Amino acid sequence: MNVSFNKSKGQNGGWLLINFGWGLAVFSGVLVAFATGGHLNPAVTIGMVVAGKDIGGLAPSDSGYVGMVCIYILAQLVGAFVGAALAWLAYKKQFDIDQPEGSKLGVFATGPAERSYAWNLVTEAIGTFVLVFIVLISGYGQGTSVNMGWLNALGVAFLIVAIGASLGGPTGYAINPARDLMPRLWHAVMPAPNKGSSDWAYSWVPVVGPIIGGVVAALAYLGVAAAIPGGA
Repeated sequence: MNVSFNKSKGQNGGWLLINFGWGLAVFSGVLVAFATGGHLNPAVTIGMVVAGKDIGGLAPSDSGYVGMVCIYILAQLVGAFVGAALAWLAYKKQFDIDQPEGSKLGVFATGPAERSYAWNLVTEAIGTFVLVFIVLISGYGQGTSVNMGWLNALGVAFLIVAIGASLGGPTGYAINPARDLMPRLWHAVMPAPNKGSSDWAYSWVPVVGPIIGGVVAALAYLGVAAAIPGGA
Protein backbone atom coordinates (compact mmCIF):
# COMPACT_ATOMS: atom_id res chain seq x y z
CA MET A 1 0.00 0.00 0.00
CA ASN A 2 2.78 2.38 0.92
CA VAL A 3 4.57 1.82 -2.39
CA SER A 4 1.60 1.31 -4.73
CA PHE A 5 -1.08 3.78 -3.70
CA ASN A 6 -1.72 7.34 -4.79
CA LYS A 7 -1.57 9.83 -1.93
CA SER A 8 0.96 7.70 -0.04
CA LYS A 9 4.30 9.22 0.94
CA GLY A 10 6.05 5.97 0.04
CA GLN A 11 4.64 5.81 -3.48
CA ASN A 12 7.10 4.49 -6.09
CA GLY A 13 9.47 3.31 -3.38
CA GLY A 14 10.23 0.23 -5.49
CA TRP A 15 10.46 -3.52 -5.26
CA LEU A 16 13.31 -3.57 -2.75
CA LEU A 17 11.35 -1.39 -0.33
CA ILE A 18 8.58 -4.00 -0.48
CA ASN A 19 11.14 -6.78 0.09
CA PHE A 20 12.68 -5.09 3.11
CA GLY A 21 9.31 -4.08 4.53
CA TRP A 22 8.12 -7.67 4.35
CA GLY A 23 11.38 -9.10 5.68
CA LEU A 24 11.40 -6.80 8.71
CA ALA A 25 7.69 -7.47 9.29
CA VAL A 26 8.52 -11.20 9.42
CA PHE A 27 11.35 -10.36 11.84
CA SER A 28 8.83 -8.64 14.13
CA GLY A 29 6.35 -11.49 13.79
CA VAL A 30 8.93 -14.14 14.63
CA LEU A 31 9.88 -12.21 17.78
CA VAL A 32 6.24 -11.95 18.85
CA ALA A 33 5.67 -15.64 18.09
CA PHE A 34 8.84 -16.70 19.92
CA ALA A 35 6.97 -19.08 22.23
CA THR A 36 5.74 -21.08 19.22
CA GLY A 37 9.14 -21.24 17.58
CA GLY A 38 8.22 -18.39 15.24
CA HIS A 39 5.49 -20.25 13.35
CA LEU A 40 3.88 -17.70 11.01
CA ASN A 41 3.62 -19.82 7.87
CA PRO A 42 1.60 -23.04 7.30
CA ALA A 43 4.19 -24.20 4.74
CA VAL A 44 6.92 -23.98 7.41
CA THR A 45 4.72 -25.74 9.97
CA ILE A 46 3.84 -28.52 7.52
CA GLY A 47 7.50 -28.84 6.55
CA MET A 48 8.46 -29.27 10.19
CA VAL A 49 5.77 -31.90 10.62
CA VAL A 50 7.12 -33.85 7.65
CA ALA A 51 10.64 -33.48 9.08
CA GLY A 52 9.40 -34.98 12.37
CA LYS A 53 9.98 -31.87 14.48
CA ASP A 54 8.21 -31.05 17.73
CA ILE A 55 5.32 -28.59 17.45
CA GLY A 56 4.22 -26.61 20.48
CA GLY A 57 6.37 -28.73 22.76
CA LEU A 58 4.74 -31.93 21.54
CA ALA A 59 6.56 -34.74 19.76
CA PRO A 60 4.98 -36.42 16.72
CA SER A 61 4.23 -39.47 18.86
CA ASP A 62 2.25 -37.46 21.45
CA SER A 63 -1.53 -37.73 21.39
CA GLY A 64 -2.18 -34.01 21.03
CA TYR A 65 0.32 -33.43 18.22
CA VAL A 66 -2.14 -33.32 15.31
CA GLY A 67 -4.46 -31.02 17.25
CA MET A 68 -1.58 -28.66 18.04
CA VAL A 69 -0.59 -28.51 14.37
CA CYS A 70 -4.19 -27.65 13.45
CA ILE A 71 -4.27 -24.91 16.10
CA TYR A 72 -1.03 -23.42 14.73
CA ILE A 73 -2.34 -23.34 11.16
CA LEU A 74 -5.72 -21.94 12.24
CA ALA A 75 -3.97 -19.18 14.21
CA GLN A 76 -1.82 -18.35 11.17
CA LEU A 77 -4.91 -18.04 8.97
CA VAL A 78 -6.82 -15.90 11.46
CA GLY A 79 -3.78 -13.70 12.06
CA ALA A 80 -3.35 -13.08 8.33
CA PHE A 81 -7.00 -12.06 7.97
CA VAL A 82 -6.86 -9.70 10.96
CA GLY A 83 -3.57 -8.25 9.73
CA ALA A 84 -5.11 -7.49 6.33
CA ALA A 85 -8.05 -5.75 8.01
CA LEU A 86 -5.70 -3.63 10.13
CA ALA A 87 -3.67 -2.67 7.06
CA TRP A 88 -6.90 -1.55 5.38
CA LEU A 89 -7.74 0.58 8.41
CA ALA A 90 -4.30 2.21 8.33
CA TYR A 91 -4.80 3.17 4.66
CA LYS A 92 -8.57 3.72 4.77
CA LYS A 93 -8.46 7.18 3.15
CA GLN A 94 -6.25 5.89 0.34
CA PHE A 95 -8.73 3.06 -0.32
CA ASP A 96 -11.54 5.61 -0.64
CA ILE A 97 -9.93 7.33 -3.65
CA ASP A 98 -9.00 6.16 -7.14
CA GLN A 99 -5.90 3.96 -7.26
CA PRO A 100 -3.90 2.32 -10.08
CA GLU A 101 -5.82 -0.55 -11.69
CA GLY A 102 -5.47 -3.79 -9.76
CA SER A 103 -3.61 -2.24 -6.85
CA LYS A 104 -6.44 -2.72 -4.36
CA LEU A 105 -6.05 -6.47 -4.83
CA GLY A 106 -2.29 -6.36 -5.34
CA VAL A 107 -1.63 -4.90 -1.91
CA PHE A 108 -3.31 -7.95 -0.33
CA ALA A 109 -2.75 -10.90 -2.65
CA THR A 110 -0.08 -11.96 -5.12
CA GLY A 111 -0.49 -12.20 -8.86
CA PRO A 112 1.87 -13.38 -11.59
CA ALA A 113 3.75 -11.09 -13.94
CA GLU A 114 3.08 -13.69 -16.65
CA ARG A 115 0.15 -16.02 -15.96
CA SER A 116 0.99 -19.68 -16.43
CA TYR A 117 -0.46 -21.72 -13.59
CA ALA A 118 2.01 -24.60 -13.88
CA TRP A 119 5.10 -22.38 -14.01
CA ASN A 120 3.74 -20.00 -11.38
CA LEU A 121 3.30 -23.09 -9.17
CA VAL A 122 6.93 -24.07 -9.80
CA THR A 123 8.13 -20.57 -8.86
CA GLU A 124 6.20 -20.57 -5.59
CA ALA A 125 7.40 -24.09 -4.76
CA ILE A 126 11.05 -23.18 -5.35
CA GLY A 127 10.87 -19.98 -3.30
CA THR A 128 9.24 -21.81 -0.40
CA PHE A 129 11.71 -24.68 -0.70
CA VAL A 130 14.55 -22.21 -0.14
CA LEU A 131 12.79 -20.75 2.90
CA VAL A 132 11.87 -24.03 4.61
CA PHE A 133 15.08 -25.89 3.79
CA ILE A 134 17.27 -23.13 5.21
CA VAL A 135 15.04 -22.78 8.28
CA LEU A 136 15.39 -26.52 8.91
CA ILE A 137 19.07 -26.85 8.07
CA SER A 138 20.08 -23.84 10.17
CA GLY A 139 18.87 -25.65 13.26
CA TYR A 140 20.19 -29.00 12.09
CA GLY A 141 21.66 -31.39 14.67
CA GLN A 142 22.48 -30.90 18.35
CA GLY A 143 25.98 -29.67 17.72
CA THR A 144 25.46 -27.55 14.61
CA SER A 145 22.58 -25.31 15.66
CA VAL A 146 23.66 -21.72 16.33
CA ASN A 147 21.54 -19.94 18.95
CA MET A 148 21.90 -16.17 18.65
CA GLY A 149 18.73 -15.26 20.57
CA TRP A 150 16.67 -12.59 18.82
CA LEU A 151 19.29 -12.40 16.04
CA ASN A 152 17.95 -15.75 14.80
CA ALA A 153 14.81 -13.84 13.78
CA LEU A 154 16.94 -11.30 11.91
CA GLY A 155 18.40 -14.14 9.86
CA VAL A 156 14.88 -15.14 8.77
CA ALA A 157 14.18 -11.51 7.85
CA PHE A 158 17.19 -11.34 5.53
CA LEU A 159 16.24 -14.71 4.05
CA ILE A 160 12.80 -13.32 3.12
CA VAL A 161 14.44 -10.25 1.56
CA ALA A 162 16.85 -12.46 -0.42
CA ILE A 163 14.06 -14.68 -1.75
CA GLY A 164 12.07 -11.65 -2.83
CA ALA A 165 15.03 -9.92 -4.45
CA SER A 166 16.01 -13.03 -6.41
CA LEU A 167 12.93 -15.22 -6.93
CA GLY A 168 10.05 -12.87 -6.25
CA GLY A 169 9.59 -11.28 -9.66
CA PRO A 170 7.53 -13.92 -11.51
CA THR A 171 4.72 -14.27 -8.94
CA GLY A 172 5.21 -11.65 -6.23
CA TYR A 173 6.38 -14.52 -3.95
CA ALA A 174 3.67 -15.52 -1.52
CA ILE A 175 5.78 -18.41 -0.11
CA ASN A 176 3.09 -18.63 2.59
CA PRO A 177 -0.47 -19.91 2.03
CA ALA A 178 -1.91 -17.82 4.88
CA ARG A 179 -0.19 -14.65 3.67
CA ASP A 180 -2.04 -14.82 0.32
CA LEU A 181 -5.33 -16.66 0.96
CA MET A 182 -6.61 -14.72 3.95
CA PRO A 183 -5.76 -11.19 2.73
CA ARG A 184 -7.42 -12.20 -0.57
CA LEU A 185 -10.49 -13.19 1.43
CA TRP A 186 -10.39 -9.83 3.21
CA HIS A 187 -10.24 -8.10 -0.18
CA ALA A 188 -13.38 -9.99 -1.20
CA VAL A 189 -15.38 -8.78 1.83
CA MET A 190 -13.86 -5.38 2.61
CA PRO A 191 -16.08 -2.31 2.15
CA ALA A 192 -13.98 -0.41 -0.40
CA PRO A 193 -15.11 1.24 -3.66
CA ASN A 194 -13.86 0.09 -7.06
CA LYS A 195 -11.81 -2.72 -5.57
CA GLY A 196 -12.15 -5.06 -8.55
CA SER A 197 -12.05 -8.85 -8.68
CA SER A 198 -10.32 -10.97 -6.02
CA ASP A 199 -8.94 -13.26 -8.78
CA TRP A 200 -9.99 -16.53 -7.16
CA ALA A 201 -8.93 -18.39 -10.33
CA TYR A 202 -5.29 -17.83 -9.32
CA SER A 203 -5.76 -18.20 -5.55
CA TRP A 204 -4.87 -21.91 -5.41
CA VAL A 205 -1.34 -21.36 -6.78
CA PRO A 206 0.05 -19.44 -3.74
CA VAL A 207 -1.52 -22.05 -1.47
CA VAL A 208 -0.53 -25.29 -3.19
CA GLY A 209 2.89 -24.13 -4.41
CA PRO A 210 4.24 -23.21 -0.96
CA ILE A 211 2.90 -26.44 0.56
CA ILE A 212 4.66 -28.49 -2.13
CA GLY A 213 7.87 -26.50 -1.59
CA GLY A 214 7.68 -26.98 2.18
CA VAL A 215 7.15 -30.74 1.92
CA VAL A 216 9.97 -31.21 -0.63
CA ALA A 217 12.28 -29.09 1.56
CA ALA A 218 11.52 -31.31 4.56
CA LEU A 219 12.24 -34.46 2.54
CA ALA A 220 15.52 -32.95 1.31
CA TYR A 221 16.42 -32.05 4.88
CA LEU A 222 15.75 -35.63 6.01
CA GLY A 223 17.96 -36.86 3.19
CA VAL A 224 20.79 -34.60 4.30
CA ALA A 225 20.26 -35.61 7.93
CA ALA A 226 20.44 -39.30 7.03
CA ALA A 227 23.71 -38.76 5.16
CA ILE A 228 25.45 -36.96 8.05
CA PRO A 229 26.55 -38.81 11.19
CA GLY A 230 24.36 -37.88 14.14
CA GLY A 231 21.13 -37.54 12.17
CA ALA A 232 18.54 -34.79 12.48
